Amino acid sequence: MIKYLRFTIPVLALFAASCSSVYMPNVPNTPMLSQQGEFSGGGHISLKGNASINGAYAVSNHVGVLFSASTMNNERKSKDFGHKLVEIGGGYFDTFGPDNNRIIEVYAGVGKGWSDITFRDYSNDILVNNEVQEVDYRKAFLQVNYSSKKKNNLRLFGTNFPINYGTALRISHITMDRFFINNVVQPKEDNIFFEPIFFTRMALNKTIQLQYTTSSNIGLKNRKYMSAGNSIFTIGVVVNVGGK
Repeated sequence: MIKYLRFTIPVLALFAASCSSVYMPNVPNTPMLSQQGEFSGGGHISLKGNASINGAYAVSNHVGVLFSASTMNNERKSKDFGHKLVEIGGGYFDTFGPDNNRIIEVYAGVGKGWSDITFRDYSNDILVNNEVQEVDYRKAFLQVNYSSKKKNNLRLFGTNFPINYGTALRISHITMDRFFINNVVQPKEDNIFFEPIFFTRMALNKTIQLQYTTSSNIGLKNRKYMSAGNSIFTIGVVVNVGGK
């Protein structure tokens, strides 16, 4: 079932990406901590220029703390999209299985975000309409991460690169604090998003891994602006130090 979802979710995300939304999700923090003192850090970027950084630290053998941030400034002729988002959180992690090579994590946290979007309409290359949307919002999230450190090997150029996979299921509640269109106050909206995430990691050495992340963003409420219009397709690097 998980393998089936890994292929179907990106297809659904392509349809969602055709919509317009003031909310741009970040790459969720999936550190896959395994013991006290372990640190995980990562950086990810999408083709649209949405950059995310993640950090996590295991304060005990079962408790971890998280920090995440993302930013984007995408400028095009008909649409500019800029956003910033920061998150903090914490929760529980554990290893299990015959070789303790499976990891389960449950985290909760809060965040704050800002988006500035400009839409432009042209007629014969003459600007006829300009709409500027400005929104501040806060979020609360709950997520469950699962990964197996049992690795498959990918052989490239005569070298074996270990490959492993992981899944994160996240629920996010986003609430607008401020919303303007062309400097005019607008009614505030909220939404609850279900964000299933799948990632693949290829180990370059014992501490550094390349990560490909795909995700969808499904809105559970019908909203005009705070809708599920953006998804995640990123390439990144993850560093884990001090784990099992």
